[in-house]
Amino acid sequence: MLQHPEVKGPSIGLLGFSKGGDLCLSMASFLKGITATVLINACVANTITPLHYKDMIIPKLVDDLGKVKITKSGFLTFMDTWSNPLEERNHQSLIPLEKAQGPFLFIVGMDDQNWKSEFYAQIASERLQAHGKERPQIICYPETGHCIDPPYFPPSRASVHAVLGEAVFYGGEPKAHSKAQVDAWQQIQTFFHKHLNGKKCVKHCKI
Repeated sequence: MLQHPEVKGPSIGLLGFSKGGDLCLSMASFLKGITATVLINACVANTITPLHYKDMIIPKLVDDLGKVKITKSGFLTFMDTWSNPLEERNHQSLIPLEKAQGPFLFIVGMDDQNWKSEFYAQIASERLQAHGKERPQIICYPETGHCIDPPYFPPSRASVHAVLGEAVFYGGEPKAHSKAQVDAWQQIQTFFHKHLNGKKCVKHCKI
């Protein structure tokens, strides 16, 4: 990644959302040079499809699509389809984030209707501390859904999922979600400035 023209270096920061979050967790755990990682509503286990890296395969978290729920408006919600990552059958699906070289920031929408994001962040915190690692920074936003975008984007409470081709409900109340997007953006920048550049300050968003 350091050879990519858009990567300044020498430090590398990762930002992952939803499925991209557990991919970033895996990258931080298995690749060298990852200095800081931000996860937005992400799972601590590998999800959806097995992950192949060198001679290793991390199976996907067990899911049950029979537990998909439909809201009164006809949208799908997936939060109950995912099994508990701590169950013995999911042991091999858990990502060994304690191997990561840098710190983590977990951004959590407490009304996320796709993942149990707060629960996953807590699992990550307990696992890291159990291995003698630094406690991750966890920021939870009440009444905030799954899709935490950059500030001033209209809150995405539901949309047709690009992979599923179905209308999916993500959660969140518009006003609280919008405020969360503004604050999360600042928190993410502050985190990266601190751990990538050694700076504590960051300019306010002018989008």
